[in-house]
Amino acid sequence: MGLKFEAFFILIRKGRRVGFKRPPAALTKTWANPPTKDGIMIIFSSVKLKELFEKERDYPWQKPEHCHCCNSIRLWGHGFVQTIFEGFIRPLWLKRYRCPDCGCILKIRPKEYFKRFQTPIKTIRSSIEQKAKTGRWLSGIVPTRQCHWFRALRRKIKAYLGDTWMQGILKGFDHLLACGHVPVSRLI
Repeated sequence: MGLKFEAFFILIRKGRRVGFKRPPAALTKTWANPPTKDGIMIIFSSVKLKELFEKERDYPWQKPEHCHCCNSIRLWGHGFVQTIFEGFIRPLWLKRYRCPDCGCILKIRPKEYFKRFQTPIKTIRSSIEQKAKTGRWLSGIVPTRQCHWFRALRRKIKAYLGDTWMQGILKGFDHLLACGHVPVSRLI
């Protein structure tokens, strides 16, 4: 399985078919080890967000030792990408690296956050704990967002731990987190 670009083109000139065209061979390159989904791998690292906010692109990033896809030690800087985090008035610049051997792009992300989430893990857990104990959402966070987390967690508990899980929603969150899942994501 690799990246392939195949298309079927028909040129019609004066009511008849003229020919077929295939993409050049350079576009049909196959990888020895195909990159991860979408070609991006997220590496979680200790990042001081306040310092990152102040220094922006001058933040001292720690380069990964090797590519986590093919174990190559040759990693190149691949620029920065802006990412929104809750509590900051503008997006923060996160560093990316590229492996020239497999083509995988490694994005460094703070380990206090789930992949594709703007809110810290401890805030999400506090929200679920508050809802489980008092029936109310945390103040300061949009209730709609908290409701999405709660519903996604209930759905994941049902899918992974079964209908018979009786230890509570907070224990389910901790159990799924310990198993390596993002407990509040909608993906199953």
